Amino acid sequence: MRHFPTTLDRPQSDAVAHRLAQHIETHGYGPWVLEIPGVTPFAGFVGLMRVGFDAPFAPAVEIGWRLARAWWSKGYATEAAFAAAHFAFDTLGLEALVSFTVPANVRSRAVMARIGMRHCPDEDFLHPLIPAGHRMRRHVLYRLNADELAANQR
Repeated sequence: MRHFPTTLDRPQSDAVAHRLAQHIETHGYGPWVLEIPGVTPFAGFVGLMRVGFDAPFAPAVEIGWRLARAWWSKGYATEAAFAAAHFAFDTLGLEALVSFTVPANVRSRAVMARIGMRHCPDEDFLHPLIPAGHRMRRHVLYRLNADELAANQR
């Protein structure tokens, strides 16, 4: 949670889990549990979420991931993000995906680049749900369409 404004206590975490489950129920997609068969039943989650705040790039669907530290730098986030992106384009028929994070989150930005996302500096933004003056308010925005995903897997 280094690149998030705060950590969550148990009730807050449970509330987030409930919202994520509701998103899946409402939209038919959301963040999915990342299981590594034979290794761990829960390494984190990877998936798709509708952007839930007002922003110049919204409405949009975000691709994102959050893995426990033990599973970083092993390729799991990239592999799962490719699968989620293919689901977005091939099954849901979405035209584009976005992803965003704070500029210092180099690991997440590397996953974005590996799946073919392109940084759109002119669309970097101040996250409206993070208070003014907070060191994590500035976010970078990346975009991906189906052609870019396919070109990156050649």
